[in-house]
Amino acid sequence: MDSLIRDSMERYKMIGKSNAIRKIFQIIERAAPTNGRILIQGESGTGKELVAQAIHHLGNRSDGPFMRLNCASIPEELIESELFGYTKGAFTGASADKDGLFKVANNGTLFLDEIADMSLRAQAKVLRAIDEGEIQKVGGAEPEKVDVRVIAATNKNLRPLIQEGRFREDLFYRLNVVTIEIPPLRERKEDIPALLAHYNKLFSEENNVKIRTFSTDALILLVEYNWPGNIRELKNVVEYLVVMSEKELIDQQIAFDAIYRDKGQRRKDYFSYSNATLKKSRENFEREIILNRLAAFNWNISKTAKQLGLDRTNLYKKMARYDIHQH
Repeated sequence: MDSLIRDSMERYKMIGKSNAIRKIFQIIERAAPTNGRILIQGESGTGKELVAQAIHHLGNRSDGPFMRLNCASIPEELIESELFGYTKGAFTGASADKDGLFKVANNGTLFLDEIADMSLRAQAKVLRAIDEGEIQKVGGAEPEKVDVRVIAATNKNLRPLIQEGRFREDLFYRLNVVTIEIPPLRERKEDIPALLAHYNKLFSEENNVKIRTFSTDALILLVEYNWPGNIRELKNVVEYLVVMSEKELIDQQIAFDAIYRDKGQRRKDYFSYSNATLKKSRENFEREIILNRLAAFNWNISKTAKQLGLDRTNLYKKMARYDIHQH
């Protein structure tokens, strides 16, 4: 793992060095120390909650709580009590007072995931909480003051929902002070080798097995694959390979079978082939593999060469060919 990826992992708990992910890191750095509300947009599985957590931990509220609500997973009739709490006797089963997430997150951050699925009634109350800094429990008579930074996320385009009357325009503008667009994994393919290496190591350690090695052909396949489930799907595939593969070397066929093990058909449109020739693609991945192994062994040439199945002379030649130097 090179220093740029290692630094991003330590600071943001995110992996990548592509221009797209570095731009997100820059926005996080600028927005985190402020109280500005943030809307994070991106497909499912792209890491929206990780971005929200990074903003919280790098901000002025890092000592306060970070609370999360997935608006799509809570029935409409319960979401208000989850957000704002309720008083004893407010409804059947309310046997005692309960604080909602706005109160629990006081002096911290409330992350509202899948905000597009929130009911219009709940949206109105969230708007009031943001505008006036106060909430009212279900069944309660008096409002309570709260100081909460709201970060929202969605995998939908909110503007058409506004036009359809399904999302409040005023709430959109309150939430959308800073927008962070997280690109799908297929648009930042240069981050895939580092993600594979990270989760390979993580799941190998968790399951007490040897770290798997990906053949060049397998790496090419895994990078060219479109990952419709994004990082969440990549983690799933790597964990499956670590746990179920009988071989330490993951070749192209093993990787292919892992990707498609739960898909009804094998479709070529899951792949987006670059303009690079096969030769150039192999060279790119060979360079990435050598860099990752050198970093793993703290640039110890003898250990790296042995792990790669090369002699020291050959490794030095490849390092010179690919312009690999220790910084």
